[in-house]
Amino acid sequence: MTTLRRLGIYGGAFDPIHFGHLAIAEEARWACCLDQVLIIPAASQPLKPGHYAAAHHRLKMVKLACASNPALIPSKLELERPPPSYTIDTLRICQVQYGTDVELVLIVGADAAADLPRWRDCEQIAHIARLAIVHRPGYTLRLDSIVAAIPALADRITVIEGPQLAISSTDLRRRLADGRPVRYQLPDAVLDYIIQHRLYQAEE
Repeated sequence: MTTLRRLGIYGGAFDPIHFGHLAIAEEARWACCLDQVLIIPAASQPLKPGHYAAAHHRLKMVKLACASNPALIPSKLELERPPPSYTIDTLRICQVQYGTDVELVLIVGADAAADLPRWRDCEQIAHIARLAIVHRPGYTLRLDSIVAAIPALADRITVIEGPQLAISSTDLRRRLADGRPVRYQLPDAVLDYIIQHRLYQAEE
């Protein structure tokens, strides 16, 4: 059995999870030499509006999406505690669960990285975990501004070009509500689940 040395932490709404999310997780796993990546749906994100699908649906979709990749580990860590879901709390729990010998790497998209200075205890985040920032289409990464706001991140950031798939959960929800095709933008098992449970349907 391989000893866990480096663990990726990848959180988000995943509402729904799609191939863009999975590509980011896999690219970060490769670029940062991660043994595993935890995929963690948020109960409630402090800086974003509410979710469209209930937590148990989003967790199930994550499980379906990750089923074929043993390195991607669905986690209900943030769903097991009261909202809102603060990243610093998640990292502290992971530190306790996995031990300080395991290096934590927080994976964020370039869009989320811009908000890092607004996150709770952002300086502490920098001390607990390294940061992997993955470029996203349509977003300009201003690394100097982030480091100026959070100096502790100065030598703890890995920037990843990534596949930059131009897929968004917002667009997928709109397409699903309008009855437009979404196949090939998210795993078939996730799409089948969405159809079965009538998620993201327009109100009749």
